[in-house]
Amino acid sequence: MRIAVVGVGLIGGSIGLAARARTDARVCGYDPDPGVRERALALGAIDAAAEDVAGAVADAEVAFVAAPVGALPEMVALALAAAPADCVVSDVGSTKRVVADACTDERFVGGHPLAGLETAGVEHARADLFDGATWYLTPAEGRTAGVLYERLHRLLGALGARPTAIDPEAHDRVMACVSHLPHVLANVLAAQATGVLGGQDGGESAVQLPAVGPSFRDATRVAGANSAIWTDIYRANAGALLDAIGELDARLAQVRTWLTDDDGDALTAWNDAARADRDALLGQGATGGTLRELRASVPNRPGVVADIALALGRAGVNIDDMALAPSRDNRQGVVSLWVGADQAERARELIAELGFPVVAA
Repeated sequence: MRIAVVGVGLIGGSIGLAARARTDARVCGYDPDPGVRERALALGAIDAAAEDVAGAVADAEVAFVAAPVGALPEMVALALAAAPADCVVSDVGSTKRVVADACTDERFVGGHPLAGLETAGVEHARADLFDGATWYLTPAEGRTAGVLYERLHRLLGALGARPTAIDPEAHDRVMACVSHLPHVLANVLAAQATGVLGGQDGGESAVQLPAVGPSFRDATRVAGANSAIWTDIYRANAGALLDAIGELDARLAQVRTWLTDDDGDALTAWNDAARADRDALLGQGATGGTLRELRASVPNRPGVVADIALALGRAGVNIDDMALAPSRDNRQGVVSLWVGADQAERARELIAELGFPVVAA
């Protein structure tokens, strides 16, 4: 397989390393910084370096655009303009609104791996970075080419990830809550603690403590994350992030009321519920167990595979693997899906509701 990586930093470099180590892929990479291209070659993250986006994607079967969020619209457009007609193009941005225009092209599938490190740069790229990580995919309903979606889905599985379909709008709301808002809170907590521990003016009001507690270290681990990346993320997902901040304000106001009223019962119930909520959230996406195969007969039209993937994704049904088998006349085909045995019946119902005959193999 021929893979292109546009932007060879931590994520792009890790894609290259994983693809070269775990598949028979040949990886061509482009980065606007010639020094980065040279380091990526030296580290084995890519097989060849291109001088521009067009050169990187010229003969690719899969192209990943791993540019900063602010540069994604331009880089994705350049990749689609130069990529072959049978090449699937994806990005790795943590917001999907910025690449919405690209979804009019059936070759584009938005993506976002939930993986990363506190350090940036190809020097920190790892072949195992995506092992067990959810990799969100945002195909366009009724548009994305099924064969290309399957190719990308299968490749991500080979890289160690767990590809999961999700609506672009839902993706941005989720990321605002579980990723972007925590970064905002980490920054706020760091500034607030500095004001208390260091004194507002660093003078006599300063409180001298030997060390902060582990709770503070955990909560502020991502404070001050790379501004070159995060300023663009805050701005790109501002709408969803503002909604999340508004909900946070309301929840903090409720806690303020309980504290003002000295309502111990409410505080206890709130604290207990938080523990249960966290356990439930962190338990989601666990792998393992028996898989069941479902076979759906579908017409050969753009978007049909995306429609199935999104319907299952909305219901929390993860597709562990898939395969397409077109008919001889290429007018229809069979989509084989492998899902957890405990989710198989729900998946069958959802596919049937879309109007596609489906059976359990």
